[in-house]
Amino acid sequence: MRISEESIASLRNLFADSNLKVVVVSHTNPDGDAIGSSLALREILVGLGHEVTCVVPNKYPYFLDWMTGVENIAVFKTDSERVAAAVAAADIIICADMSRLSRLEQLSDVISANTTAKRVLIDHHLSPDETFDVMVSYPDSSSTAFLVYTLIVGMFGTEAISREMAEQLYVGMMTDTGNFSFSFLTPELYRAVAVLAETGIDIPQIHNNVYNSFTEGRARLFGYVINRKMKTLMKGTVAYMSLTEEEMRRFWFQQGDSEGFVNYPLTIKKMKMSAMFIETHDFIRVSLRSRGKYDVDVFARRYFNGGGHKNAAGGKSFLSMEETIRHYMEAVKEFAAEGGLS
Repeated sequence: MRISEESIASLRNLFADSNLKVVVVSHTNPDGDAIGSSLALREILVGLGHEVTCVVPNKYPYFLDWMTGVENIAVFKTDSERVAAAVAAADIIICADMSRLSRLEQLSDVISANTTAKRVLIDHHLSPDETFDVMVSYPDSSSTAFLVYTLIVGMFGTEAISREMAEQLYVGMMTDTGNFSFSFLTPELYRAVAVLAETGIDIPQIHNNVYNSFTEGRARLFGYVINRKMKTLMKGTVAYMSLTEEEMRRFWFQQGDSEGFVNYPLTIKKMKMSAMFIETHDFIRVSLRSRGKYDVDVFARRYFNGGGHKNAAGGKSFLSMEETIRHYMEAVKEFAAEGGLS
């Protein structure tokens, strides 16, 4: 992957003025890639003399609480006045790790209200909105953090990567590749990791902080989901799991506790696709995963008004849990009949 010189020049020109007010916003249920990318962008832009506010719609997972600079993330759900004021005053709004404003839910109205700020997209999801002044959109990138790294190096060289920034970018790269086990694991990615490692970051400790810092409730919830809630279809090649709000309360659920659950059925040798349905106050959140040629981005767009990547996508259902599962089962049959699972 090579970011065009035109994109790098456009960004360099955009941030050439001093004392700009910048908002970096990322998606609902922010993950390691969203938080790591946002914080790294904040650090490089603050170093250029700009005032930067990082914004997410709701709280990031508790296992990211340790990250350097995470206290600078403003959460719209709990600090809406501060976020609204920052967005209204922004000269530039950067959308990081998200391809469309609809991923922001109620925050999207606040963003849309600022009609004068320049819009920048830095993202690796498919089919982005065409409403940005500068678009850095590379679906063949393994993570947005890798895009941010490539941009920083392209504009300022590897010497601009501080230890703190390296830590933030590594979290993004690591989490969005499933600890470097998913698609787009290119030589360029590993060369980037080498540069990050040379700053002195403690990679085993970063891994431990992210993957070995869950609560007892999360461990018990995982056992419950796999044992009691995992169902299979299509002769064991498609799976789904579901969690209601009542079930999550039973296991003292915290934001991030279901992270990675949807991936687990894919450890079964013949499994092609997996789905996770999580009940919220307003809708059912749908997470989809697949492997190889099986395209859940297409599936999510067609059946759940969503999208994402070929092997990792999401969407929403405004039906009941029972109706959502029924809809999923019928959708799988239709998708399979059309060759989507063959």
